[in-house]
Amino acid sequence: MIVNQAALANVYVGLSTVFNAAYQEVPEPWYTRLAMTVPSTGRSMDYKFILDYPGMREWIGDRVIRSLEGKNWIVENRDYEITIGVERNDIEDDQLGLYNPLVAQMALEAKHHPNQLIADLITNGGATECYDGQYFFDTDHPVGTGTASNFASGAQTAWYLFDVSRPVKPFIFQLRKPVELDRMDRPDDEHVFMRKQFRFGVNGRYAAAYGLWQLAYKSAETLSASTYAAARAAMMEYANADGRKLGVRPNLLVVPPSLEATARELLNADVILGDATAGGSKTNVWKGSADLLVVPEL
Repeated sequence: MIVNQAALANVYVGLSTVFNAAYQEVPEPWYTRLAMTVPSTGRSMDYKFILDYPGMREWIGDRVIRSLEGKNWIVENRDYEITIGVERNDIEDDQLGLYNPLVAQMALEAKHHPNQLIADLITNGGATECYDGQYFFDTDHPVGTGTASNFASGAQTAWYLFDVSRPVKPFIFQLRKPVELDRMDRPDDEHVFMRKQFRFGVNGRYAAAYGLWQLAYKSAETLSASTYAAARAAMMEYANADGRKLGVRPNLLVVPPSLEATARELLNADVILGDATAGGSKTNVWKGSADLLVVPEL
């Protein structure tokens, strides 16, 4: 193949076709169950509008205006990329088929990258602040004149319970620019002259952040019927600053692969096997109480 601008344009079209087809074939990433996708039109966005649960009240006299002036939760977009080099000799020798699997893998990585961002938020939630100045998973979130906890401490493998039934989710995925395949393929580019290599890359601009801690619970206690029940009860007790219950309904149990078997038994088995000295097996009242999401990135 003669390497000129027309030939390189065809190379880009071919690689883009491979990338777009592979991107569409990748199954829906799991992060969409935990994070609400919010379109962004600038460098950052302020989410203070979602940070309160005012609730409905009887309208007597003037309206009661809920002011959020003292709060802010600004999320800045970030740039992400994957770049590969395509050898000039491979183009001249019509060997571009060698790059198709690599470009397809780039599509998979790009589509699943938000999974890793949300997994990092979950993993680091016990040491990273959210909008109220407390760690996302903490024992003393300020609520009115009191506090509330969405964290049960312990020394076991952590597991998580979420309410994902609402338009507002526990996490935010802020999308400024979807991923796309870009190129640097001018024949007279210095990089080509010095290294005989053209460059193609995926780039996107977005961010992931914490949403409402009230929709999330972390436990580092042993996953069992009793600890699961305690987590559910704690979440359903959450109230707003006026003391009115928020109506949280935990419906998604998230675990790492090491807890998958235990979690499946808890949510799917008809009976829970127990110690004979403690009464033996008993009916599993938690069957079907939540969906299960096993997250390899945890």
